[in-house]
Amino acid sequence: MANLQLERETSIGMQVEDLWDVQESKLNPTQKLNACFENIPVSAFPHTPQGIEIKSDASLAEAVQILAQNKILSAPVVNVDAPEDASWIDRYLGIVEFAGIAVWILQQSEPPSPTNHSPTGAESAVASANGMPSSAELRTLGSEDASITAGDFFEALTSSEFYKKTKVRDISGSFRWAPFLALQQSNSFLTMLLLLSKYKMKSIPIVDLGAGNINNIITQSAVIHMLAECTGLQWFESWGTKKLSEIGLPTISRNQLVTVHEDEPVLQAFRLMRKKRVGGVPVVTGDGKKAIGNISLRDVQFLLTAPEIYHDYRLITAKNFLLAVKKYLEKHDTRSPMLSGMITCKTNETIKELIQMLDSLKIQRVYVVDDDGNLEGTITLRDIISRLVYEPPGYFGDFFDGVLPLPENCRV
Repeated sequence: MANLQLERETSIGMQVEDLWDVQESKLNPTQKLNACFENIPVSAFPHTPQGIEIKSDASLAEAVQILAQNKILSAPVVNVDAPEDASWIDRYLGIVEFAGIAVWILQQSEPPSPTNHSPTGAESAVASANGMPSSAELRTLGSEDASITAGDFFEALTSSEFYKKTKVRDISGSFRWAPFLALQQSNSFLTMLLLLSKYKMKSIPIVDLGAGNINNIITQSAVIHMLAECTGLQWFESWGTKKLSEIGLPTISRNQLVTVHEDEPVLQAFRLMRKKRVGGVPVVTGDGKKAIGNISLRDVQFLLTAPEIYHDYRLITAKNFLLAVKKYLEKHDTRSPMLSGMITCKTNETIKELIQMLDSLKIQRVYVVDDDGNLEGTITLRDIISRLVYEPPGYFGDFFDGVLPLPENCRV
């Protein structure tokens, strides 16, 4: 199976190589790459081995267990009420993510408005029945809040009836109406790459219209792995040997970087990610110029799968979170990317070197530092893909017309 995957990845690189040689000489290298990827269908992309789906009547606890056991961050949600002959759009509710489940839970723990109010008898009763604190007990997060930052909070939460009985379909508002775009097997690589970069999609389902199901899911990480396998090919070397500074990376500078201090509650990190719509934040010390580690949205899984590791902490700070997770992984998963520590690079390194590092370490981002180790910015997988292709004028046409907008009142 591994050899077959490698052959398909190498085959894609070779297809680009063949197309590269026949492109018009007047095209610049970026235009050539666009033209090459436009001529390769997404059906050529190696299939992911997971094939894991979650039923809509699964509980949050069961969904988390499925994702954790299979070491995946997201999975399609199958509508158990859909008829057997349903089309793919009716068969699936969307794609639920590990982080999405955790963020939804945290949202339910927040008051509906900044105005504090005394809980009514009904509110207190409902909160008590669900095994959750009332909204009055869960104020806007600050370092003084002990209620949801105490070491035993998530241990209590994952033991609650609320967590065990809430179904995945009950939280569909957190993903059902988010853009659930899927590509057909005949769509092009260029379309897929643009959706993963410019349009900020983390993964793209590839559907088989005949069978009415999803037969592949292409992620940003999978694209980076494919590029790493293209090392040595002419088209890749002509692009990959450029320095990061030459192609405009990092796009996020030091002044734009969202950070969390080591002494702040770890939930502040996750809330900042949600508010700023970023996938990770560096944990900084002192004046904020240097980082001791990184917390990404995917790391929220450790609050749900191993809540007992924080039990001895009075407060789960960002630093305590990193220490507890590292200690846990050293015992249970020595190959985890989180054990790699703070991964950095400099702007004089090449895009090829960066791709190879990200792929080998299986990480989503790298922080750019100067010669003194001070933070200068960050580079994500999406940033790299965005430098590979560009969107031609009018390329998508009415492609997005069928995508339902996010409901105005949805707290996603």
